[in-house]
Amino acid sequence: MTALAQEHNAINLSQGFPDYNCDPKLIDLVAEAMKSGYNQYAPMTGLPALRELIAEKVSRLYGANYNPETEITITAGGTQGIFTALSACISPGDEVIIFEPAYDSYAPAVKLLGGLVKPYELVPPDYKIDWEMVKKLFTANTRMIILNSPQNPTGSILTKTDIEALIKLTKNTDILILSDEVYEHILFDGAQHESVAKYPELRERSFVVTSFGKLLHTTGWKIGCCTAPAKLMKEFRKVHQFNVFSVNTPMQVGIASYLKDASIYSELSSFFQQKRDLFRTLLGETRFKLLPCQGSYFQCVSYADIAEEKDKDLATKLIREYGVAGIPVSAFYTRNTDHKVLRFCFAKKQETLEAAAERLKKF
Repeated sequence: MTALAQEHNAINLSQGFPDYNCDPKLIDLVAEAMKSGYNQYAPMTGLPALRELIAEKVSRLYGANYNPETEITITAGGTQGIFTALSACISPGDEVIIFEPAYDSYAPAVKLLGGLVKPYELVPPDYKIDWEMVKKLFTANTRMIILNSPQNPTGSILTKTDIEALIKLTKNTDILILSDEVYEHILFDGAQHESVAKYPELRERSFVVTSFGKLLHTTGWKIGCCTAPAKLMKEFRKVHQFNVFSVNTPMQVGIASYLKDASIYSELSSFFQQKRDLFRTLLGETRFKLLPCQGSYFQCVSYADIAEEKDKDLATKLIREYGVAGIPVSAFYTRNTDHKVLRFCFAKKQETLEAAAERLKKF
């Protein structure tokens, strides 16, 4: 969709990246690190100062104590962290439960490793999980459950009730959890992020993957983090050492210095809530039906009442004829299930969102 948007000079609300720059202070800190000679390999596990900062942050926010030496690894983005965790644990024949629509790297990575994807299909408008139905997917070969909250593409979040149900389901099993929490600091309307790290029963069996790209508006830097108990992190690092080895040094130095200011975490939700509220107000003047958005920087809309086209066809039409790019949500289902829903990214300048809405009003 991004390629098609470029071809037709459309406003690109498809891919999840900002069209504005990050804080100049952060750029200055990275530039200073480069000038100071931090241009060679970082330690394989990540810069100690950054791992220590993450350990402090996770302890403060979630009451979870991770050892920065043995339980925290800096990754080349969230996707690499996800792939590495899967590679460390999934063998041919292992089954992995994922909740769809799902971020599009999960299923291919599982299949590449010889695993079997067991998709649980969520449905609009709320995309809620029926945990009794999830239990029916369990077999003797169930190796892992992949979670994503706040969720891409739906903007839904896991509640404490969801977490309690998951604890009950996985009790007395050896099922692992891979928790994709890259949007952990982007929740709306006062909601609290229910990290699996908050719950000892889940923490002991979980990889938690986070992203500095989402936090710092620097998706192109591709820096993330994985936290896990030492026994799991030991396996994670066996893979990490040979598919990435280490992550770029000057940006780790800059980020470690920049994130000493804890308000950078705490103010992100309000920053994006202003954008979400603006975008929802603007879309309220179109014919699209707004679906709930509790977190992330994605807004889904339904067009089921106004058009019959498949979502891929309508997304293409919006680019070609109206000059706005979104993503057909069927692309996030293994079976390409089409609920006539599109996803738009609102991590954009106000003028970008206003211009896109003006074009969408014409549909």
